[in-house]
Amino acid sequence: MTRIVSRFPLPPMSLGTERHLTVHAYGDPDAHPKAYVQAGLHAGELPGLLVLHHLIRRLDAGEDPILGQIVLVPVANPIGQSQLLRGQMIGRTSLADGTNFNREYPDLATAVGDAVAGRLGKDSETNVALIRDVFGEILADQAAHAEGEGAYLRLTLMRLACDADIVLDLHCDDDATFHVYLADHLWPDAADLPAYLESPVTMLANESGGNPFDESLSKLWFDLRNRFGAATPVPSACLASTVELRGGGDVGDALAEDDADRIYRFLQHRGLIGGDPGPVPELLRPATPLNGMEIVKSPLPGIVSYRVPLGAEVVTGQAIADLIDPTADDPAEGRIEITAGTDGFVFARKTHRFVWPGETIAKIAGGQSLAGRAGKLLTD
Repeated sequence: MTRIVSRFPLPPMSLGTERHLTVHAYGDPDAHPKAYVQAGLHAGELPGLLVLHHLIRRLDAGEDPILGQIVLVPVANPIGQSQLLRGQMIGRTSLADGTNFNREYPDLATAVGDAVAGRLGKDSETNVALIRDVFGEILADQAAHAEGEGAYLRLTLMRLACDADIVLDLHCDDDATFHVYLADHLWPDAADLPAYLESPVTMLANESGGNPFDESLSKLWFDLRNRFGAATPVPSACLASTVELRGGGDVGDALAEDDADRIYRFLQHRGLIGGDPGPVPELLRPATPLNGMEIVKSPLPGIVSYRVPLGAEVVTGQAIADLIDPTADDPAEGRIEITAGTDGFVFARKTHRFVWPGETIAKIAGGQSLAGRAGKLLTD
């Protein structure tokens, strides 16, 4: 299968340095449907990099025809890749300004809406094409005036994905099961994604707070549809999702090859690759609201000892861990039970078992919205 490799240079932030994005593309560059898949936006999250390595190998083998366009970016954050501190990669946030690399993407719905106002008609396909053209033009203009490497990187990634029908942003948590974030307005049409990925957790929100990469691409369509109404149909033309490939230690060829196969079959089902993907699997669990996700936090410093494993179904009030202070005068008083605040599925924990006050101990996907869960729904 013919693959085109392109390199997009980033503006240097200091003398004598140079970084670039490497992009692998298959199919006609003007074809649709188009899928865009990236990994390593949080640069130290390695499972996605290995998954895309195996997906590239699979596509190169040419066992099935490419029917649309597939764009892969195995390392979406060369800035984070270069941030080494005493032998550790600091790839989640920028050392220059402290910004999370998966936050603060520009919300361009208003700008795009102003530019297409009065130009949209009654044909949804024509409207989609116009909106994509204008979206790309605005991003190109902003990239031309971007200040700094980080801003330019964000805009370049958006430019590569802004006309895609499917966008998958591959991440991982600390110690976790597979889980998927999707927008409410994409559900249930997007249920085939977590089904093919065999994800036990799917969490839904139109706005999670902080403007992550996937929402900068999918929410625009939701906002434009609300702005212009039914007279000028604007579909949800971009299925964008953050896909969490378990935990940071879940890195290996066998697992990555299996995950690449799951993505491959999903793309087959969506008409990007020929061949038979097999029937859509049943969802492992129902989707749940993102504001029903409990982020269990530590009240004090100490050592965490978990009582329940990843994947456990728990109920409100159930002890899920003990927080231990080994310096306590009385060992019996040096233990605090940490309990679940909702019924749900424990999908994430900490690998390093020492915690500070306010640090996340676990995440539970609950089926009901939780009081006070509003605004920024994700952990930074």
